[in-house]
Amino acid sequence: MLQLRRGTPRTEGYGSENSIAHREFTDETGHRLVLDLGKVDEDGWVFGLYFDGGRPSPSTVEAHRTLFRGLMEWFGLQLVQITPAATADEVLVPSVPPEAEGEDGLGVSWNFSYDRLEQLRSHVGLSRDAPREVKEVKLRALMGLPIWSAAPEPLRSEAEAFLHGG
Repeated sequence: MLQLRRGTPRTEGYGSENSIAHREFTDETGHRLVLDLGKVDEDGWVFGLYFDGGRPSPSTVEAHRTLFRGLMEWFGLQLVQITPAATADEVLVPSVPPEAEGEDGLGVSWNFSYDRLEQLRSHVGLSRDAPREVKEVKLRALMGLPIWSAAPEPLRSEAEAFLHGG
């Protein structure tokens, strides 16, 4: 289904250490792309669409998102993350270790230079045009971390307003 060349792992670029097969192609806008299948641990698989230079067209990204999700369903794989996320279920939400859940914020400090929600966007891996539901999931995940208690008040207020429809 992916039309990969068997036994041809990528030897360079991000994620190449896990690659087991790939294929190179050009999208309709002329950008060179690499479709890759990687193996992580015993049970983990990574489907990747990599580009060098120009970003692939939105239609190419969406076609591969659909293909990857179809393959996951076909093989009964659990989706962990798709980057960039288009829906809330494509966002990786790290779990907070049980020992951190009860922390009251003592000794926690905010070591970031931003105090506005827009500045936070790039820190949590969001593009400017990310869907609202993706922004909400990422923001809720950050707000669930002990460090959030030390975030500046303007940021905390703005985050609450955003989550309540503002």
